[in-house]
Amino acid sequence: MPKTVAKTKVAVRPDGDYYPPIEPYRTGMLAVGQGHKIYFEESGNPKGKPVVFLHGGPGGGTAPFYRQFFNPDVYRIVIFDQRACGKSTPFASLKNNTTWDLVADIEALREHCGIDKWMVFGGSWGSTLSLAYAEAHPDRVTELVLRGIFLGRKHELDWFYQQGASFVFPEYWQDFYNHIPAAERGHMMQAYHKRLTSKNAAVRLAAAKVWSVWEGCASKLHIDKDLMARNSGEEFATAFARIECHYFVNKCFFRSDSQLLDDVKSIRHIPCTIVQGRYDMVCPATSAYDLKAAFPEAELIIVADAGHSMGEPGIKRALLDACDKYAGVKTAAPKAPARADAF
Repeated sequence: MPKTVAKTKVAVRPDGDYYPPIEPYRTGMLAVGQGHKIYFEESGNPKGKPVVFLHGGPGGGTAPFYRQFFNPDVYRIVIFDQRACGKSTPFASLKNNTTWDLVADIEALREHCGIDKWMVFGGSWGSTLSLAYAEAHPDRVTELVLRGIFLGRKHELDWFYQQGASFVFPEYWQDFYNHIPAAERGHMMQAYHKRLTSKNAAVRLAAAKVWSVWEGCASKLHIDKDLMARNSGEEFATAFARIECHYFVNKCFFRSDSQLLDDVKSIRHIPCTIVQGRYDMVCPATSAYDLKAAFPEAELIIVADAGHSMGEPGIKRALLDACDKYAGVKTAAPKAPARADAF
């Protein structure tokens, strides 16, 4: 049975900052079939505007501060751990774990919560999943707030795992590169997949830590050693690396490299804000630009002094402002000049 706790009253946020921390008023585990159960939680206003938060990775799991992007007096905030990561079970399982399983899970959760339509918020892989879900169920989405766009295309994956980001972070790339024998370096993702699915637990863990730290080093405009240390933690790295690599070697389970862009015509009526760091080294700005070209009705905000992370000041503020806009909320403090370009 879901666990229910009292809602905590919070204040309106100052401009550019998160809403104060809150606790969920409801948590639970939802059986979604095929042996999988997903952890979910609800916080904010039970009668408020529904929003679902789609985390990154795949395999990244949720964090309590994700609740703080939404005014809790206005939003009914639904957050969940995608299959096999975070508190969802079976942990780090790759069986029956595809993009379309996750899309079905989102629908199952919406129905379980008794929600007719909701706003969808997602960044990085969460932006991919948000688009896939919205294109499959456009009648269930009221707005889209997307960050750090990833469209699952081969050249995007090659940029980060074969050659591209390696030119910007050469000292960190060497650790990622040297973990693989020279004979296998022409296909780095496949080489890591082989190790991440090894029967040897030590081999799996060693590869998972290197894979996860590589992404952590490139996730912010300035290197964040604390983030890299978090990514090297055994539990996080195990799910994150295994699931992420599983999806990527399977081309995100899309029918074609351009599926999300090809199908965007079905969602062009949905209000959409895209927030992108100019110097995002994980999901370069070209993908956000391509999405905007296919979805001209969407608002594209390029944050001038930011990388990939949703916690970077300019990205954080743009996301908070977008969520407030869609809820009809005004910030309490005067707006400071934005270091961003809007299209």
